[in-house]
Amino acid sequence: MGASLPPKEANLFKLIVKSYETKQYKKGLKAADTILKKFPSHGETLSMKGLTLNCMDRKTEAYELVRLGVKNDIKSHVCWHVLGLLYRSDREYREAIKCYRNALRIDPDNLEILRDLSLLQAQMRDLSGFVETRQQLLTLKPNHRMNWIGFAVSQHLNANASKAVEILEAFEGTLEDDYPPENELCEHTEMILYKVSLLEESGAFGKALEELHKKEPKIVDKLSYKEQEASLLSKLRRPAEASKLYRVLLSMNPDNYRYYEGLQKCLGLYSESGQYSSDKIEKLNALYQSLSEQYTRSSAVKRIPLDFLQDEGFKEAVAKYIKPLLTKGVPSLFSDLSSLYDHPRKPDILEQLVVEMEHSIRTTGSYPGSDVKEPPSTLLWTLFFLAQHYDKRGQYDAALGKIDEAIAHTPTVIDLYSVKSRIMKHAGDLTAAAALADEARCMDLADRYINSECVKRMLQADQVASAEKTAVLFTKEGDQLNNLHDMQCMWYDLASGDSYFRQGDLGRALKRFLAVEKHYSDISEDQFDFHSYCLRKMTLRSYVDMLKFQDRLHSFPYFHKAAIRAIRCYLKLHDTPKSTAEEDEMSKLAPAQKKKMKKQKKAEARAKKEAETKSEESTASGVSKSGKRNVKPVDPDPHGQKLIQVEDPLAEASKYLSLLQKHSPNSLETHLLSFEVNMRKEKFLLAFQAVKQMLKLDAENPDSHRSLVKFFLRTGSTSAPTTEAEKLRWSVLEAERPSISQLQNKSLLEANKEFLGRHEDSLVHRVAYAETLYLLDQSKKSEAIKVIEDSTNKVVQQTNGALGQAREWKLKECMAVHKLLETVFLDSEAASRWKSRCAEYFPWSTHFEGKRSSVMPDSVYNSSLKRNENGDTPNHPMGNDAQLEAFKSLAVST
Repeated sequence: MGASLPPKEANLFKLIVKSYETKQYKKGLKAADTILKKFPSHGETLSMKGLTLNCMDRKTEAYELVRLGVKNDIKSHVCWHVLGLLYRSDREYREAIKCYRNALRIDPDNLEILRDLSLLQAQMRDLSGFVETRQQLLTLKPNHRMNWIGFAVSQHLNANASKAVEILEAFEGTLEDDYPPENELCEHTEMILYKVSLLEESGAFGKALEELHKKEPKIVDKLSYKEQEASLLSKLRRPAEASKLYRVLLSMNPDNYRYYEGLQKCLGLYSESGQYSSDKIEKLNALYQSLSEQYTRSSAVKRIPLDFLQDEGFKEAVAKYIKPLLTKGVPSLFSDLSSLYDHPRKPDILEQLVVEMEHSIRTTGSYPGSDVKEPPSTLLWTLFFLAQHYDKRGQYDAALGKIDEAIAHTPTVIDLYSVKSRIMKHAGDLTAAAALADEARCMDLADRYINSECVKRMLQADQVASAEKTAVLFTKEGDQLNNLHDMQCMWYDLASGDSYFRQGDLGRALKRFLAVEKHYSDISEDQFDFHSYCLRKMTLRSYVDMLKFQDRLHSFPYFHKAAIRAIRCYLKLHDTPKSTAEEDEMSKLAPAQKKKMKKQKKAEARAKKEAETKSEESTASGVSKSGKRNVKPVDPDPHGQKLIQVEDPLAEASKYLSLLQKHSPNSLETHLLSFEVNMRKEKFLLAFQAVKQMLKLDAENPDSHRSLVKFFLRTGSTSAPTTEAEKLRWSVLEAERPSISQLQNKSLLEANKEFLGRHEDSLVHRVAYAETLYLLDQSKKSEAIKVIEDSTNKVVQQTNGALGQAREWKLKECMAVHKLLETVFLDSEAASRWKSRCAEYFPWSTHFEGKRSSVMPDSVYNSSLKRNENGDTPNHPMGNDAQLEAFKSLAVST
C-alpha cells in the first residue's frame, strides 16, 4: 500500500489507514489531503480518502473519489478492495464480491481480501465459493486454527458433513498431546462437541459415541456431554442405557420437557400426534406417578400427564394440578391449560370441575371433599379462570358475568381489567375493550406490558392518535415514534397498519407493513458480524443453528402477516387508482368541505417541504468531533404518499408474493394471493398453479372453491386463442381440467351445487356457494341471498349445563357476510336484515350495533367514544378523579 509514494508520503498513507481503523476520520482526511496536494491523481490515496468520507456519511463524494481512484490505478488491489468495502457498507454484497474478485486477480494471496470475501460468501450463501475461499485461506496460513475451523464449517454448510469431520481430524493431528491449555478448554470442548454433532448428522452414530467417550476428559461442558450421549444412545437403539441417562438429566433439571420426551421415546411411549392407546396411557400414567414422587416440586411432571390422560383420570389429575395454583393465585393458569381446549371432551370436564369448585368455595369456603379453609382470594382466581374459560368457548355473557363478579370481589387486581378488555374485544366491542385496557394501564403506569396491551386495544378500535400518545410513554425522549421503529416493535407496526388500512389510509398502512419487512431485512443483515466472531470464539454449534434460523427467517408469523397485508394494499391500489379514488371522495363532499380539503392539502405540502429543508439543515450541521454525522435525517415520506404513487402496484405485490411462496408454501393465503395477483396480471397458468395448490392444501375451503370457479369462469369467457402462446396455454388448461375431481363431467353450476350439498350446515360454505352462484348467473341474485339468509346458527352441543349458550357462527364471519351483501350483492335491504339478525346473536358488537354495545346512547362507554373523536385519550367512564377517590375507599372482600 502506498508503495509508489516517496517515504514521507508513504508514512502519511500508513497514517490514513491507521486513522481509519481507529475511527479518527478528520486526522485521516487531513493526511490524505496532504498527499493529494503533491500527487493529486494517486489512486490508493483517493480511494482511502473516499472510504474515510463514507464513514462520515458523505457517500456521494466517497463513491466519486473511490471510482476515480480505481480509474487512476486500475491495477491496484487496494483500490478494488476499498470499492468493495464501500459496496459492502451499503449492503450491495454482489457488487462487493465482484470488486474483491478483481482485487484477488491482482493479488491472489492477500489474506485480508480473502477473509472479507469469505464473509460475504457466507452472508450470501454462496457455499461453493465459500468452500473454495476458506480452502485457499487454509493453504496460505495452515498454522492458524481459525482457518481450519472455517474450512470445516464451510464444508458442513455445503452439505458435506463427512468432509468437515476429516478436516477437524486433520487439525487435531497437528495438536500436541497436552493440548489444550487451561485458557482454551472451553473452545476445545466446543470443537469436540461440534465434531460429534457432525458425525451424528452424517449418520455415524456409533463413531460419534466412541469419539464422545474417548474425548470425555477434555470436555468441560458436562451437561451438553450427557445430552449428546443420551441422544446417540437413543438413536443407536440402546434404550435401557439412554433411559438411565435421561433420568440422570431429569435429576439435574426436572422441569425440562425435552428430557421427559426423550425418556418416553426410550420406553416406547411417545407419539408425535399425541394419540395413545389405553394400554400406553396406563403405562405413561404409572411412569409419571413414579416421577412425581421423585420430583415433588416439578410443575412439568404434573402438567405433562394432562395431555394424554382421559375422562376420570384426567379429571383427577387436573384437579390436583389447578387447586394449589388457584390457591396461590397464578394469573397464567388458563394460558397454561389453553392447549387442552383442542381435545374434544377435556373443556367440558374442566368446566364441570371448576364450577363445582366455585360452588363449594362459596358454600363451605373450601374445595370439594376438603376441610381446609381457603383464603378469600381463591374464589377470585376461580372466577378469573371461569371468565377466561367461557370467553374461550364464545359464551361472552357468562364470561362477563364472572369477570364482573371478580372485579366486585377485589377491584384492585389489574389482571381482571385486562381480561375483561380481552373478552369485550372477542365479543365485538372494541371501544369498550380499549377503555378497559386504559383503566388497567392507569392502575400501574410503570408496567410496560399493560401499556403495550392498551396500545394494541386502542389501535384495534382505530384510536390511532391515542395509541401513539400512549405508546411513546415507554420510549426515549426525542423523536419517539422513530424510537418505536428503532426498537423493531413489529406488533405495533402491524396493529397500526391494520388500523390505517381499515380507515382507507393506504399510504400510512403500507408504511407500517413495509417497516416490518425492513426489520426482517435488518435482522438478516445482523448476522454478518457473527461470521468471523463465531469462528474466532469457537461457538460453532450455535453459529450453525443461527444460520439455519436465518435461512427460515421469512417464514415467521410477523413477516407472513406483514407481507400478506402489504400485498392486499397493492391490490387495492391497483383496483382503485389514486386519482379515481380521490375524485370519488371529493365528489361526495359539499363545496365548503372541498374548499377545506384543498386548504388542508396545501398546508400538508408546505409542512412537508419545510420538514425536508429542516432535515437537510440538521444533517449538514450535525457532525461530531470525529467527523461522523450523528443526527438522524427526518423521514421525507412520513405518511407513505410516495409508496402509493407506484406505477405498477402488481409488480410491487409480486416481490412480496415471491417471498411468501418461498417461505410459506403451506399457507392457503399465500396461494390465494398468488391467484388474485396473477389473475389481475392475466398470467392464467400461474393463477391455475395457485388454484391447484389451494385444492391440494384444503379442497373444501371456501376460498379454494371460489378461486376454482372464478378461474374457469374467467378463462371460459375469453375469446378464442389466436397466438401460439395462447393456444399452448389453452391446451394445457384443457388437459388439466379433467384431473380436478370437483369438475369431472360437471358444469360450474353443478360443481357449485355439489359443494353446497357437502356443507349445508356451514355458514362460510353457504356464503361461498351464494357468491359463486351470483357470479355465474346474476339473475339468481335473490336465490343466492336466500341461501345466506336461510342459514341456521345452531347451538354448540355441550355435555353439562353451561351458563349461556355458545353458537356456531363467529363474529368475523358474520361481519364478512354483511360486507358481502353491501359491496358484492349491492342489496342494502338484505344487509340491513342481516345486521338486525346478527345484533341479536352478538349484542356486544359495535359493528352490528348490538343493544349492549358502546354505540348505544345509554352505554357507559359512549362518552369515551365521543372524547376519542376529538383526539383525547379514552379513559374509564368514571374518570380519573372519581377513580382515585374510589381507590381510596377500596377494601378486599372477605
